[in-house]
Amino acid sequence: MRMPVAAPASSWLAVTGRSSASAMTRLMLGRTLERICKGVLLLCLLHFLIMMILYFDVYTQRFDLFSRFNNGRNGSRNNISGAAGHHYYYYNLSRPNATLPSYLATGEQLMPTVQPETNQTPSPKPLPPCPEIPPGLVGRLLIEFSTQMTMERVQKENPNVTEGGRYTPPDCRPRWRVALIIPFRHRENHLKYWLHYLHPILRRQKIDYGIYIINQLGEDTFNRAKLLNVGYTEALKDGEYDCFIFSDVDLIPMDDRNLYHCYDQPRHFAIAMDKFGFRLPYAGYFGGVSGLSKKQFLKINGFPNEYWGWGGEDDDIYNRITLNGMKVSRPDVRIGRYRMIKHERDKHNEPNPQRFNKIQNTKNTMKKDGISSLTYRLVQVKKYPLYTNISVEIGKPPPRPFKG
Repeated sequence: MRMPVAAPASSWLAVTGRSSASAMTRLMLGRTLERICKGVLLLCLLHFLIMMILYFDVYTQRFDLFSRFNNGRNGSRNNISGAAGHHYYYYNLSRPNATLPSYLATGEQLMPTVQPETNQTPSPKPLPPCPEIPPGLVGRLLIEFSTQMTMERVQKENPNVTEGGRYTPPDCRPRWRVALIIPFRHRENHLKYWLHYLHPILRRQKIDYGIYIINQLGEDTFNRAKLLNVGYTEALKDGEYDCFIFSDVDLIPMDDRNLYHCYDQPRHFAIAMDKFGFRLPYAGYFGGVSGLSKKQFLKINGFPNEYWGWGGEDDDIYNRITLNGMKVSRPDVRIGRYRMIKHERDKHNEPNPQRFNKIQNTKNTMKKDGISSLTYRLVQVKKYPLYTNISVEIGKPPPRPFKG
């Protein structure tokens, strides 16, 4: 009987070695996968924590969720005392292009209030001054003109604006009372977009303002600067304004940090239009949108009345400012950006061929040509829900000298 032959020891060791190596490989692969899974879980956890931090940071600023908890210690910065002694909390629901109104929630809906004792009438607390930099600003805005706009839509978006285009902040005392003055003729479609964008911006900026459209009647040559003088005069009949901002109806600011109020020096707001590649076309440019306090306006005798047609009046105004020892202030170029609504040149607003000669004579003409010499005929003042329309007749340009 043949006895089985035992396998060589070397063969057995080879098999055992291969099994051990295979087991070691599987073990290392398992550990590697375990480390990868742990790393992925840690990255997911880190991403989740970052998103939660950003979420609460944005929404606590936007909705002020924690104002009710801070109220017991220091009083909420948005706390308002109503006439009846109730507390209100202001919620800013503005988005970059939002035109929805800010909403007020009563204190009874948020937390119990203490009822006043019998025979005691709580006195209303004075409103705090509005902050220099309002907390509800959103920065860069998306401005587009492809969506069809109607006055009905703009009115629904701005229920807090009162008749005549007036608004005052309900939760603080504004630092300026601003009259926004727009020279106007046959630009109804542009006006809808201007009101759609500007009303929400101005409300977020916490200013007391009114909007005045100065409509030149007839089809004679357009006179932008004279209409601005009319706007200054008529706005003061309607309110005690101390700041005047003069704006073309086709220019929309692209950043609500470009604050529409007056400054220590005359202000040029529209310093970077898309029309000029978002650059200032030249150092003395003062066109588009500008602002002067009442004192500054009177110091330069207002604007010239004798610039009929397009061009020249903004350069004359710049000369008046510098000749009276003032300087033009401007916002940062990243904030002072504007979009212009594209359009054809208006009829009866052709370039003024005399503008260059007039600009050179500003020093001689500014004392006798300006707000002190303004004449016009007021035809109608009509208050609409979003603005005040002032229709005027401003005369005709003098006949041009005959060139022999």
